[in-house]
Amino acid sequence: MTLPSAPGGPPPEDAAGGPPVRASPGKILVVDDQKNMRATTAMVLRSAGHAVEEAEDGAAALRRIGGEAFDVVLTDLRMPTVDGMEVLREARRLAPETQVIVMTAYGTFESAVEAIRRGAYDFLAKPFREDELLLRVSKALEKRRLVGEVNLLAGEFRRRYGLEHIVGRSPAMQELLDRVVRIAPTDATVLISGESGTGKELVARALHVASRRGERPFVPVNCAAITETLLESELFGHAKGSFTGATRARRGLFEEANGGTLFVDEIGETAPGFQAKLLRALQEGEIRRVGESTPVQVDVRVVAATNQDLRRAVAERRFREDLYYRLAVVPLRIPPLRERREDVALLAVHFLERFATRTGATKTLAPGAIERLSAHYWPGNVRELENVIEHAAALARGPEIRAEDLQIEAHAGTGPASEARTLAAAVEEAERNAIAAAVARAGGDLSRVARELGVSSTTLWRKMKRLGLDARAAGGALQD
Repeated sequence: MTLPSAPGGPPPEDAAGGPPVRASPGKILVVDDQKNMRATTAMVLRSAGHAVEEAEDGAAALRRIGGEAFDVVLTDLRMPTVDGMEVLREARRLAPETQVIVMTAYGTFESAVEAIRRGAYDFLAKPFREDELLLRVSKALEKRRLVGEVNLLAGEFRRRYGLEHIVGRSPAMQELLDRVVRIAPTDATVLISGESGTGKELVARALHVASRRGERPFVPVNCAAITETLLESELFGHAKGSFTGATRARRGLFEEANGGTLFVDEIGETAPGFQAKLLRALQEGEIRRVGESTPVQVDVRVVAATNQDLRRAVAERRFREDLYYRLAVVPLRIPPLRERREDVALLAVHFLERFATRTGATKTLAPGAIERLSAHYWPGNVRELENVIEHAAALARGPEIRAEDLQIEAHAGTGPASEARTLAAAVEEAERNAIAAAVARAGGDLSRVARELGVSSTTLWRKMKRLGLDARAAGGALQD
């Protein structure tokens, strides 16, 4: 079934011709001044189980958007008085979580491109097929659910357990968060392992907030940032005159954390001498300040973290075995981002929302940008992703972050990680070269390029957008 439209529109995107895509039901507003088009579109969406409202023009749409919550707004661009661009602008202002799909019945994609730059999630070129409509709406609803899930994950439950900054819906993260909630109320010593940038301190803070010690101090210390000589003094304190420069007595971090939690990061960087003293403190519940012989009782829960393989360090006699088992009463492993790729888009949205809260500038991610983010290997994990999103949000020219706005570094290396990055880069480069060469041969006639490459005009436009190839600079518009 092809929905009616004015003639002359570009062909629909490639489809497999299978049964219509069924999305989770959503609330959708269809806006079109052509009654037949509006009614037919609404009928198809209702048959797929969606709750659908109709607006006969842009002004009616603005009244509905101002008074009701919609998951998706499907609006025509060309309407009298209040056009689709105005509907898009107001929807973005009044309900930023609502996803907007614009419809256009004209031969060029200029208006659709501009709408996407202004924050539309997607566009549909009339005439479009029933399965294409349902597919685009399904993807928009998934994006709406993703945005809503960020808010849900930052709700009361997450605040209660200190999880508001830990974002993830992958099975690995859900299992980790379940363990955090279960062990937090205990006083068990915890060893958190994970690569750099995975969020080990966030998990440690969550353990503290959800424990009976939550109202007491949380004191972090990074062992890698302090020399061996000073580390003992930093943690245990010292007496006046105990070493050069000790002009007065000083309490250590163990005493500062009394009644609360001491987070000992990069524990694998410590020397054997210090490890022996830390083990004694854990076993006896007391410390001795440097230069003093009188023990000081402390009530501290210790949470340690490392990005090293401490079992190997034990085998290589670089880390005390007895301390390892004393720390790893409850071991927690934070999976690297490449093992939970389904969390990449969720985290990206989370960082964009945080950017918007801080700066007032709302940004969205184009489909091509999400694809590129999901394909990256992320050796720097969540910290690297946050930096990439912050950079792109700050420098993107419009409200939408495109694939070419993402400054993702290519990391040298060997093994599976390097191979995965190299293959993805090779495929992208091959696509870019093939399209650029076809554009040159066709003299900028993109419809001819699409036929030569055996793809639809819409697919070609999307690929060029993802690869950073400017259709206007190429000298043509997609027409059919």
